[in-house]
Amino acid sequence: FAELHAAVPGLPLASSRVLPGIVLRRDFAAYCPADGELRALLVTEPLRPALTAPGVEFVVDSEGQYQASLRWITRRTEALMKRLQSNNVKLLLSSVKQEEVVIYYAKLYGVSVVECLSLEEMALISEITGISSYAPFGDNMDREITETAVVTFCQPLLLVSKRCVHIGFTSVCAFQPHCLILCGPVDGVNEQHAAALQEAFTMLQQLFKTVDQ
Repeated sequence: FAELHAAVPGLPLASSRVLPGIVLRRDFAAYCPADGELRALLVTEPLRPALTAPGVEFVVDSEGQYQASLRWITRRTEALMKRLQSNNVKLLLSSVKQEEVVIYYAKLYGVSVVECLSLEEMALISEITGISSYAPFGDNMDREITETAVVTFCQPLLLVSKRCVHIGFTSVCAFQPHCLILCGPVDGVNEQHAAALQEAFTMLQQLFKTVDQ
């Protein structure tokens, strides 16, 4: 329930509504409008490759070697974004903050990016879509990208002064996510209404479990 409702203070209760899909309460790190069906990728690690693996010392003998290493990282990051574009991936959903070079090439190749998703939000998206997170680097960077989710829409959503991300997924299960936009004059009223609704949904869950048995 925490991931499927958004409390908006400063508006009358009558402004509350139910929206299809999910609402992520953060802004795009990069937004590239795209029409029609598109693909989304879940990532849990930085997409900019590191110069070395954890626990391995990286030694350079000159400034030239260091700059060459940085150029290699930049080319590798750009190559990944090209691959995403060729696979019709237009949305990156990341649990970590990505570096500026990733955001730069995402904008260049038409890939929207949402960063710093919580573990709960990532788990919810995985449940809806049936996909797991993608590991971009390793021995075979050119392997096929298969773990992508179908997105029916992806757009900014303004809730009073808060910029959010509104996404519709094609669900692989019976669960069709909708998000409750709960409005009220102050935070305290919203919290009371949210708690009452959550208790009501819990009661309905218990009722239907009893009926099923």
